[in-house]
Amino acid sequence: MSCTITTSSIKSPITPTWCPGCGNFMILNALQKAFVELELEEANTAIFYGIGCSGNMADFNRAYGFHSLHGRALPNAIGAKLANHNLKIIIVAGDGDFYGEGLNHFISLARGNHDVTIIVHNNSRYSLTTGQSSPTTKKGIKTKSTPMGVIEKPLNPITTALTAEASFVSRGYSTKPSQLIQLIKAGILHPGFALIDVIQLCPSFNKEENHPFFAERIYDLAETDHNSSDKMAAIIKAQETKKIPLGIFYQDKKSVPYHAQLPQIEKQSLIDQWSAEINIKTAMTKFK
Repeated sequence: MSCTITTSSIKSPITPTWCPGCGNFMILNALQKAFVELELEEANTAIFYGIGCSGNMADFNRAYGFHSLHGRALPNAIGAKLANHNLKIIIVAGDGDFYGEGLNHFISLARGNHDVTIIVHNNSRYSLTTGQSSPTTKKGIKTKSTPMGVIEKPLNPITTALTAEASFVSRGYSTKPSQLIQLIKAGILHPGFALIDVIQLCPSFNKEENHPFFAERIYDLAETDHNSSDKMAAIIKAQETKKIPLGIFYQDKKSVPYHAQLPQIEKQSLIDQWSAEINIKTAMTKFK
């Protein structure tokens, strides 16, 4: 009998090693609380991690998981989902990992509406390697890898997800944990591709975009007349620059995930089919 995840069962004995004030602490706490509130089963929950500061979360969750290479958490997660579509799959990655090395996988997963929940720790830096620019670093910002300033315009993850046909697109903020917990829960319960782009503070390598910077810019979409079922309205909201909307930009409530459209696994998961075949072969061997 599978056990549900509890506050004590999900916590690893390993103490997090992130920098003081890092937003990762709040994201980890929100993720664990979301698991507990949803009463997810330990045996049917798996977390796939990318590389970087966010990927170190693999040490701090006591849960089934896979620590992959840069950008490769996504295809590994899809392999697991297609093998056993009964799993709740959560992918944890940084902005460099997901929007840089993993960008092609991001677009592919969104287009296919694969049933996974992606939590992106977006601090606009490659912080584990001490603060190089990432795909979401603003134009003109000077970093260790761009001493003369970033030349490119930053990638807009919300717009990218929407135009790639993602069926659930949202944004959270690491210092608004109550809202973040609800976004993670909504993403996990959504039947299809769910993106939760989380603005994450990085006091070590992104000192300009600190809490006061965001506090005067963020606002909650739920407190406006925004219609999250209107994709064009979501795209318009995603283009805002002076203010930063938080919450669910878009959700297709009629979403049908990729695996549900495959007749090969409609009645039984691949892992169950394999187990049944092994049992039949074992029985036949005994009969002989």
